[in-house]
Amino acid sequence: MCFELDSSPPIPVIRGAAISHEDLTLRAADGNEFAAFAATPDEASNVGVVILPDVRGLYRFYEELALRFAERGVAAVAFDYFGRTAGTAKRDDDFEYRPHVEQTTTETVQADVAACIAHLRDRGAQRVFTVGFCFGGRQSWLAAADQESLAGAVGFYGRPAEAAERAAELKAPILALQAGADQNITAEDNAAFEAALDAAAVDYELVTYEGAPHSFFDRKQEEFAAASDDAWAKVMAFIDTHSR
Repeated sequence: MCFELDSSPPIPVIRGAAISHEDLTLRAADGNEFAAFAATPDEASNVGVVILPDVRGLYRFYEELALRFAERGVAAVAFDYFGRTAGTAKRDDDFEYRPHVEQTTTETVQADVAACIAHLRDRGAQRVFTVGFCFGGRQSWLAAADQESLAGAVGFYGRPAEAAERAAELKAPILALQAGADQNITAEDNAAFEAALDAAAVDYELVTYEGAPHSFFDRKQEEFAAASDDAWAKVMAFIDTHSR
């Protein structure tokens, strides 16, 4: 998994922000029921974010991230990938996620993303973004191909090969936030992604944080706080730019 279970997003809490949150069970078009967590500003928001977790699925880090978005006026839904194989109940820290990851497909993940987008739109979001991490980063970029009227797709340290192959299908702007010291995603991988996006005339920005490891976006990674701060600023600027 990307983050340890006691990790938290490196984003300041806005004390006193008027928000609400709830655990959800959502239903995809194929009938799959899956767990999700929604955080909503008390004042109506026309901007929403679907959060795609790392390979472990939904756990506290992503619930906290949803809260940080809501504190800043953006409705957020973080969801779990494993409704088809693990059900919707809360899981303990010993959950063996790998066999469930291996049973996911792009089609099933994107069916669940579509249900999250529908949930946000039903509650007033007119501009919806995806923000994903690792496994979810790749799937976030693919949402730009598979989801209609997506406002933008953000990926942290995602494997870019599949999105590069499908660059001509990407219908939304892309933000890629990559780790320069990632042991599994190379500079050549990122360069190939940029070349494919350029060739397809996709609106994108790809940022590589030199020396930063995979999963640098974590309060515990104090050494990379500057990279985390910059990445978060870029996410919020991206959402602001493409919400207009």
